[in-house]
Amino acid sequence: MQELTHPECLTLAKHLGDTPMTVIAAARLQQGMCRAFVSKAGEDAPVAALVFDECCPEEPIGFGTDANALWTLLKPQDGWSCVNVNAECAEPLGKRMAAEMGQTVRYYGDVCHALLEPVRVHSNAAVRLLTAADIALLSDAPKAVQGNGYKTATEMVTDGIAAAAIVEGKIVAIAHVYAETHLHADIGVSTLDEWRGNGFATAAASLVAERIQARGKVPAWSCGEDNAASLRVAQKLGFTEIDRRIYVIPDSAPPLP
Repeated sequence: MQELTHPECLTLAKHLGDTPMTVIAAARLQQGMCRAFVSKAGEDAPVAALVFDECCPEEPIGFGTDANALWTLLKPQDGWSCVNVNAECAEPLGKRMAAEMGQTVRYYGDVCHALLEPVRVHSNAAVRLLTAADIALLSDAPKAVQGNGYKTATEMVTDGIAAAAIVEGKIVAIAHVYAETHLHADIGVSTLDEWRGNGFATAAASLVAERIQARGKVPAWSCGEDNAASLRVAQKLGFTEIDRRIYVIPDSAPPLP
């Protein structure tokens, strides 16, 4: 089993399609910011595919409904703690994983949203869009609110879209495009613990979503099924749940953040 070359990654991105559920994997394949493997290459669609996002390599993304083929790709890989798969593949994969690893597994829902109406704008005096002039400010921010998804912070701000809450000259919350394809852009948000509850994430994400829609694209949002704070922000902005994927997690793995 060989890692895909960049041209092969581009071919896989086309096979995956451009949807809110595939936007992250497809973007990474196009950017060259991942490791990827397939169970079958060539003109036909692969039986199974596995994409290791460079920004979150411990949580690979699996595609296809053949649990055995997906496990064959995943088993020899190092450094993963769970795998995100289509809902119909989760239980068969979990059973195979449990049998071979000699431990139980748990399942955790990943709720996928799309913004199918104009964003409900939320303003906050501390929140604004970031520009290239803010690169130093962003670089000096705590890692939790530096954002990611691009090879450099400059690309994240100039090629992507980012907005932040700035308090006393420091970034305390950020929303940004985490992954972008031709039709969709996934939004990532983060707020420092001591600044939660001020509406910063909602205001920043609304600015980012507004700019995404101005580009003629559909904002996407995904979060864990019990991440009440993230689900509330998505609801405030007008996102609609459109599907769910499932994390299959060996019990020896740490809890998802």
